[in-house]
Amino acid sequence: MIDFPAMKTLQGAVVVVTGAGSGIGRALAQQLASHGAQLALADVNNAALDETRSLLPGVNVKTYMLDVADALAVKAFAQKVEEDFGRVSVLINNAGVALYGAFSDLSLEEFDWLFRINFWGVVHGCKFFLPLLRREPEAHIVNLSSVFGLIAPPEQTAYSASKFAVRGFTQALSRELDGTRISLTCVHPGGVLTRITENARSAAATAPNPQMLAERKERFSKLARTSPEKAAQEIVQGILKNKARVLIGTDAYQFDILQRLFPVRCSVMIASWLNRKFANGS
Repeated sequence: MIDFPAMKTLQGAVVVVTGAGSGIGRALAQQLASHGAQLALADVNNAALDETRSLLPGVNVKTYMLDVADALAVKAFAQKVEEDFGRVSVLINNAGVALYGAFSDLSLEEFDWLFRINFWGVVHGCKFFLPLLRREPEAHIVNLSSVFGLIAPPEQTAYSASKFAVRGFTQALSRELDGTRISLTCVHPGGVLTRITENARSAAATAPNPQMLAERKERFSKLARTSPEKAAQEIVQGILKNKARVLIGTDAYQFDILQRLFPVRCSVMIASWLNRKFANGS
């Protein structure tokens, strides 16, 4: 195996970021711009993309409306980025959605909707940008998993399954790319103050109960302690330091330790802790 050094700088690098219209994606765009990177930003929400772009004066940035669940659209996106920039140095697969509901209440269509974005969106990005990344003297892929890719709480079967899948996919791909100039980082954010909770869907079977959805969103919003800006800073440092894994937030570190110490019982312990936390209103 050949060990290649970490990227020393992002100055002049061409960085692709999906889900760049808000949250961690927007903060990443700003953080990367401060390092002198050129940006290819994608999101399914064109208005949100325009807002992100307005925050990047003087930066070489292009925006692309994109549904990462659509393989042909991602293939066309990669071709367009190549036309516009000629190269790609870093790919950050950040786009993601949330879905609340017990497994018994979720339809297969809902499960598939989330998986096509959270997991297949990552696969599509890697598949169609790898040829471009292989041309670079040094390149990097960042895949966003979650703290729920380390532990799996109730009513998060679809989300946790997708994030565990991203984690496994990234680990396997990193081994396949040993000896190449492409490094990979898997990111596990804990609670981050983004719109993913606000925009989360609930199982259609429980849709007639908006109060239930509101309570679920409120519960998980209480876990959000880290700013998108802090998360973006940690991710960029992970690229520059060539980290295989980045944990974001004290909750991510705590859950990681817990699942290492108690691999069988941790899910029960965490569910109990969450119930106590929400019952106390803290």
